This record gives sequence, C-alpha cells and structure tokens, in this order.
Amino acid sequence: MKNVTLIGASGFVGTAILNELLSRGHKVTAVVRNPEKINVSNSNLRIVKADVSDTDAMTEACKDKDAIISAYNPGWANPDIYEETLRNYPLILEAAKRLLCVGGAGTLFCAPGLRVVDSGAIPDAIMGGVKSLGEFYLNTLMNEKDIDWIFFSPAGTLEPGKRTGKFRLGKDDLIVDENGNSHISVEDYAVAMVDELENPKHHYERFTIGY
Repeated sequence: MKNVTLIGASGFVGTAILNELLSRGHKVTAVVRNPEKINVSNSNLRIVKADVSDTDAMTEACKDKDAIISAYNPGWANPDIYEETLRNYPLILEAAKRLLCVGGAGTLFCAPGLRVVDSGAIPDAIMGGVKSLGEFYLNTLMNEKDIDWIFFSPAGTLEPGKRTGKFRLGKDDLIVDENGNSHISVEDYAVAMVDELENPKHHYERFTIGY
C-alpha cells in the first residue's frame, strides 16, 4: 500500500485516478478546491480543501507521503489558465519527493520534428492550458534533477470508456492505432498511472499511452 497525495482528485482525470487508487487499497489524501465534488467514501480517503498556491497547506498535505500524483488544472474555461499553470506547478514540485504528473499530449511528436502543439490540431480554446503544461515539462521538469518525477502524457484523445488494462506505452511519440487514431480511456490511463506508482519504471522522464 502506498500513501499518496492526489491533487485535483475531483476532476475528470483525477476522479479516475482516485477510484483506481482506492480500488487497489492505497491511502489517499485528496487535495481539492471543492470537496463536495468528491462523492466517494472510503476509510483510506482523506479530503483536504486547499488551493495549490497555499504553500503551507500543500506542505502539510504532502508531508510523509510516498508520492504526489498531480492532476492539477486551473480549469479549461479559466482565462488565466496559462499563467496559473506556470505559477502553481513549480509550487507542487517543491512539495514533492516523487511527482507523478498528469501531462498533456501537446509536446508529443506526431511526425519527425513536429510536436502536436505545433501541428494545428489543437483548438485555440484550450491552447493556453496545453502550452503552459508543455512549457512546465520542457522548461522546468526536464531540468529537475533532485526530485524523482514523471510526466505521463495521454493519447491525443482522452475519453470516458472502459477499464480494459490493455494498452501500449511509449516515450515521446504519439501512439496511434491501425486506423491512425490516438486515443485512450481515462480508466485505462488511470490504470497505467497507478501501475507506475506501484512499480516505477520511469524516472526523470516523460512517457505516453495509447491503444
């Protein structure tokens, strides 16, 4: 059993990871802005209402934990998502001794030398969040040598679906199926994230997933 802090546990990805963690018997401290959005009850779950910008609250929530899993997102509709992502993610990193970060697909390569973020495939409405998370990975995480971290990029499409446990993992290239589609269910993404928590195979690097 691991004792972890999960940031953003009430969001789309965070909820799936929370359910996977609890189903495997891990102890979870869920850090959320809106505790009422978590509708699961479990003896291994502790819910903490806090904002990631509150360094004292974050330090306390992450104290003596085996890892931090971060599904932090300021909100796709937040007009300040770019600035808040780049301001708050380094604060999360400071509180960690091991960070498993829910990454984005934007910095994956979809062709030689071409990242998804530069391919024209990402709508302008979410570009701020995509670019800021990508910049945190490229400019901050890739230079981090003291804290053990991973940046786990999903497939191009991350959607509700089934927990199959059957998927492929890669490193820096977008994984596509035989039809050229890049997709993964959020349930299988959560499986792979918790697999990495339990049996670390990646350190100081990004990896990705797809069918």
